[in-house]
Amino acid sequence: MRILGVVSASAAVVLGLSSSAFACNISEFKAEAKCNGDKGVIVVTDTDASGTPATITVFRTNNGGVEKQIGEQQTKGSAEGTPVTFSEKWKPNATYRVHVTASPFVDEDIAGGLTTPAAACTTDTPPASSTPKPSPSKSAPAQSPTPSASASSSAPASAAPSNAPSPAAGSSNLAETGANPNTGLIAGIAGALVVVGGGAVFLGMRRRGTRGNG
Repeated sequence: MRILGVVSASAAVVLGLSSSAFACNISEFKAEAKCNGDKGVIVVTDTDASGTPATITVFRTNNGGVEKQIGEQQTKGSAEGTPVTFSEKWKPNATYRVHVTASPFVDEDIAGGLTTPAAACTTDTPPASSTPKPSPSKSAPAQSPTPSASASSSAPASAAPSNAPSPAAGSSNLAETGANPNTGLIAGIAGALVVVGGGAVFLGMRRRGTRGNG
């Protein structure tokens, strides 16, 4: 009986040690400050192979030692590691405290806390090209189309200015040369008038002579 009791006690000790070896431990939690593009995040990875449910709480340490809780999440660890992400626009060289509660095994902070990198998150931009870009040239003003030779030859040439007086209004071209289609008629009428006038004068003188003789 005594030997059986010793064997049972030894087995209990071995089982207790083995269960403690596979139990959740604070060393299985790791906190990192990372960048997701230009946004900052804090990632806590749980590598507890036993999958013990745990609560992770992250605090930011402000000036004067005042803390502010930025988030709390539940997780179950795995041998490959289960990441838990907290969105946080962290500043360079900022400090955070990460507390883990996995009852009844863990209720403490990650040793050393978390200090963010010295450089903030920025969006990667392509380097500026060293080759200067050509400046856009000024567009030349639109020129009116030059008339073709055929068009210029077909257009009537403008008459050169003349010093000769222009003909009076209403006069015909024959007046400029001294000829007129009505000249003969006018001369005939004038001749007839001369004849009539001469006859009248002759008759008048004759009558006066007759009266004188009588």
